[in-house]
Amino acid sequence: MARILSLTLNPALDLTVRLTRLEPGVVNRSETMLTHAAGKGMNVAQVLADLGHQVTVSGFLGQDNPQAFEDLIALRGFIDAFVRVPGETRSNIKIAEQDGRVTDVNAPGPLVSAQAQQALLDELERIAPGHDAVVVAGSLPRGVSSQWLLTLLLQLKDLGLKVALDTSGDALRAGLAAGPWLIKPNTAELAEALDCPTDTVEQQALAAERLHRQGVEHVVISHGAEGVNWFSPGTALHATPPQVSVASTVGAGDSLLAGMLHGLLESDQPEKTLGRATAIAAMAVTQIGFGISDDAQLARLESGVVVRTLTEQ
Repeated sequence: MARILSLTLNPALDLTVRLTRLEPGVVNRSETMLTHAAGKGMNVAQVLADLGHQVTVSGFLGQDNPQAFEDLIALRGFIDAFVRVPGETRSNIKIAEQDGRVTDVNAPGPLVSAQAQQALLDELERIAPGHDAVVVAGSLPRGVSSQWLLTLLLQLKDLGLKVALDTSGDALRAGLAAGPWLIKPNTAELAEALDCPTDTVEQQALAAERLHRQGVEHVVISHGAEGVNWFSPGTALHATPPQVSVASTVGAGDSLLAGMLHGLLESDQPEKTLGRATAIAAMAVTQIGFGISDDAQLARLESGVVVRTLTEQ
């Protein structure tokens, strides 16, 4: 198994509220309420740990409320390389309705100083060697620019790591200039970053060719319940997930990314890699929380994934 570094620059305490249906403007009563230490990189890390990898977690963590993160890090056996910054890690509210719709209310996160940003670069310079890959996932906290993100990605590449990037907007646009090894946008995020249409398979294939020329080897484009397209040199595959009962879509994309990393780092066949990753994402939407909770259920879901080449009808 691999050693993987997972960076969450803007982690969050996710407060997930489950109810039958959200009625704006009136009092709503929840069925359950759960709090998770989260953020995209932390979510990816939990799935990778369940798949057997050794994971180091890092990023910026508010020093006023680190307990939930430190508890999760200890429980999961992660190596803690977070840089603590003044203030509180943000809290995000996820309202999950019975039909699977999720409403997000996301806070901005703490203000990260230039000194803290340099401290993280210094820490990564020290700890990154020896890891096989690095995940950089999620939004940027206040004070952190997309240009700094580019500097971070280039440093990680220079240290010899395979870089998997999962972000959006200006951060994704800037990050593409580093030529990361793998990206996992959805259709809208990719179109915005490249300023070109990506609605059809043909348009996505042209976008992927453009990205390959920039050094991006794996372009994984998620389509929610419709599945996922994966373009790499010599590979163009689509996976359709099985139908499942949706509890929450939170973490599905992070689970897909973890599954793709696992298969690629284990040198599995492309169809196996994409099929299992899609099944892991399908499992994620059936639960509140992150990780592979039932190996037998995962095997059943994987058997229901349909993987085909994108030239097939």
